[in-house]
Amino acid sequence: MKLNISGLLVHFPYDYIYPEQFSYMLELKRCLDAKGHCLLEMPSGTGKTISLLALIVAYMKANPSDVTKLIYCSRTIPEIEKVLEELKKLLKYYEDHVDGEPLKFVGLALSSRKNLCIHPEISREKDGKIVDGRCHSLVAPHVRERHAQGQENVQICDFFEAFDATGRDSYLPTGAYNLDDLKAIGRSKGFCPYFLTRWAIGQANIVAYSYHYLLDPKIADVVSKDLARNSVVVFDEAHNIDNICIDSMSVRISRKLLEKCQTSITVLEDEIKRLKEADSQRLRDEYSNLVEGLRHAQERRDNAVVLANPVLPDDVLQEAVPGGIRKGEHFVAFMKRLVEYLKTRLRVHHVVQESPAGFLTDISKRVCIDRKPLRFAAERLASLIRTLEISHANDFSPLTVISHFATLVSTYTKGFTIIIEPSDDKAPNVVNPVMHFRCLDASIAIRPVFERFQSVVITSGTLSPLDMYPRILDFHPVIMSSFTMTLARQCILPMIVAKGNDQVSE
Repeated sequence: MKLNISGLLVHFPYDYIYPEQFSYMLELKRCLDAKGHCLLEMPSGTGKTISLLALIVAYMKANPSDVTKLIYCSRTIPEIEKVLEELKKLLKYYEDHVDGEPLKFVGLALSSRKNLCIHPEISREKDGKIVDGRCHSLVAPHVRERHAQGQENVQICDFFEAFDATGRDSYLPTGAYNLDDLKAIGRSKGFCPYFLTRWAIGQANIVAYSYHYLLDPKIADVVSKDLARNSVVVFDEAHNIDNICIDSMSVRISRKLLEKCQTSITVLEDEIKRLKEADSQRLRDEYSNLVEGLRHAQERRDNAVVLANPVLPDDVLQEAVPGGIRKGEHFVAFMKRLVEYLKTRLRVHHVVQESPAGFLTDISKRVCIDRKPLRFAAERLASLIRTLEISHANDFSPLTVISHFATLVSTYTKGFTIIIEPSDDKAPNVVNPVMHFRCLDASIAIRPVFERFQSVVITSGTLSPLDMYPRILDFHPVIMSSFTMTLARQCILPMIVAKGNDQVSE
């Protein structure tokens, strides 16, 4: 079906279009023309996904210099897979019914290593963190260097090595690729599907992935940092987007986590001592790099898997690391003091609430830890782990959580609160103190997205009241529209459900 949407020729791969779909595409077209952001509400089941894809693909085809990429964010793997299925239908329609030059678009889904790994052993793991850790132990630069030097018992990933050798010289053919398709390509070529997909984002016209790849700053800096400004970002099923923004900037610290941190600190101390005896020059080189600024610490980040710092402003990144934490042993001693201080703060008998400013004042008085070294804790820890060439970086995830907390609490004095509870919500009668560093302002996480990309579309079946979201997310949409379902069609089927999904009678 061919549609004229305000002067734009749109190819729609179905024989019938609902009135609300046509209206939806009209408003979307107005938003793209204005190069602004929009809020669009349309009931579930009325074809939002294909409406979005058909209009934006047509717009990209007609205006290749204005819009170069569509970034489609959804919540779950099934929803992401649905986007790719609709895109396959749309591309097939162009191939079969549109005369002239075929539409040479590439669309792909990106997910975690857990969902894309084809390594015969690692892919059997069920826990995503374990998959990440084991992957890191095979593809980290220092591991590959040792293997190249012929050291015994050093394993590498053949799939990553094959991709690294020739994978960047090939291109994905035109089409839409879901996770199974990408894994099939990986097996046929011997390439790692995860790193192949990460690289292919640059050439793809349409990328579908989870909200967290844009909203969680620790992941976005690794995966989404190179996406062009003239991209269109769609947040589908976005009725809970404010909660996702808040969760991505919040940290939970328990007593168990702090106990694991002590173990990690002991390992770091042993590793620093070992490296001093074996290769003290490497520690001195790291010291020199950190004195000049944090940018030097990012050179080997892509394959090292260690997550980036959480939203440090650029002016801070250009500064030199404070002298008190430049040397590895000094930084480890600093982290030990921080962990011990947090342990004392968990000794509460009633709920305590405090501001980040109050926390910084208290930690300065009690253990003489200033704001500036706290600010650099996340990047400093990541740099030290890289320098020590620790393959089992996953073991340091508890300490990484503490370093992210330190960076966030010292960077943002507004929009956050600290709540310390004597017990967890799941077991209120059991003494198990928990500290919540809670973000109160959803706009902090999503602000970089609004500022970076020319058009952001927030859409869902339920966004009412619409005027609430601009206030919560602190942005100014050029379009705000809500569409009701056309009830003339037969769309209701009364049924009596006698059994649940476990086949047990209700």
